[in-house]
Amino acid sequence: MLALDVGTTNVRASVFADTGRPEPGEAKRRHEGSDDPEELAEAVEEVVEEARREAGEIDAVGASCFWHSLLALDRRGRPLTSVLLWSDLRSTEDAERLAARLDPDAVHGRTGCVLHPSYWPAKLAWLRKADPELFGRAARFVSFSEYVYGRLVGEAPTSLSMASGTGLLDLARRDWDEELLRELGLDPGQLPSISDEPVGEAEPWYPALGDGACSNLGVGAVSLERAALTVGTSGAFRTAYAAAEARPRKGLFLYRLDGERWVEGGSLSDGGNLLHWLSRTLQLPEGDELAARDPDAHGLTFLPFLGGERSPGWNGRARGAIAGLSFDTEPLDLLHAALEGMAFRFAEVAELMPEVEEVVATGGALVRNVDRMQILADILELPVVTSEVEEGSARGAAVAVLERLGETPEPAPLGRVFEPRSDRGDAYREARERQRSLYSDLNGE
Repeated sequence: MLALDVGTTNVRASVFADTGRPEPGEAKRRHEGSDDPEELAEAVEEVVEEARREAGEIDAVGASCFWHSLLALDRRGRPLTSVLLWSDLRSTEDAERLAARLDPDAVHGRTGCVLHPSYWPAKLAWLRKADPELFGRAARFVSFSEYVYGRLVGEAPTSLSMASGTGLLDLARRDWDEELLRELGLDPGQLPSISDEPVGEAEPWYPALGDGACSNLGVGAVSLERAALTVGTSGAFRTAYAAAEARPRKGLFLYRLDGERWVEGGSLSDGGNLLHWLSRTLQLPEGDELAARDPDAHGLTFLPFLGGERSPGWNGRARGAIAGLSFDTEPLDLLHAALEGMAFRFAEVAELMPEVEEVVATGGALVRNVDRMQILADILELPVVTSEVEEGSARGAAVAVLERLGETPEPAPLGRVFEPRSDRGDAYREARERQRSLYSDLNGE
């Protein structure tokens, strides 16, 4: 089968056997974070065509696509906007207005999402205000996955997984939220139909799932006790589990993976993008051996909100900060403080999920660096194991379809386990409290 993985910087098509193992026939394109729907769709079309040529006959197609994107289409299905991503914070004020008019706790309870600029309600409110003429011409609002499926196979339902990441889905009813539609002046017909059933004539194409859900499936983090911690462009700490029903917990998102399973956790807006910024800004060589340094030896407090805050405070106005600088501060101190600061934010999310006993780490920027892995284990005070799956989201898309086809994929391979070092705990807990105090001081809490 063919698995598409549409990310915020890369598009990939991979071939998998019914065991869940990768087969020859991968194609990849880097698009450098483009928000041009035509450019992104062309990249997807190219990798599909290339992978097909190498793989030959395909029995089914599944897909992973970045969550939370929004795109307005005209009556002919042509884009009226760029692809609005979770990282677009222009709707921060609109999210605050919605929270003032509605009951934000009730919205979170129904949709599993908070009123925050990363989700559709705030973006739609902003778009209507910023360009009412364009908003009026929009016949439909879709995620990028529906747009590209429309081009590839002519049909474009959205999966329960993708719909739940918009912030507009009533999780219990499995349909668009009536109160939010009224507030935004939308008709259900302007939104995609919701279905997990395959489309297409030549072979079944299963509607795309959210990339986070696919990552959990792909690396085998499918219980309340085992979380997936991903550092891609951003960062996330998630569990996936089966339950007849679930209720959102304060500070956390709750999405649907499918009709039987849920995805719970928290997202950081700073992940690989922060690491890239640090590398570009500090220009440090590799081999920093940070895990060998004393914890918090730099005396700095780093708030990693360069891209704003999502979990657990969901403050769209939060921004990054560094406290404790002196003339003795060196570039390596800044890098060390930033990595610890990011790990502290993951720990804030993990604290809200006390069932977690083990963490599977994914993302090349993380698992290929033993110092970062060890610092995470020390701060989370949990064992952290590296995933041996090369591309977790692509494999997860394959696993989801193989399960639908009645197959039982092999367990995801795991690698080295990093155990928390007990002699680091006290210092890290004190530093984490210092970060909490700085956050409160800067954000009026």
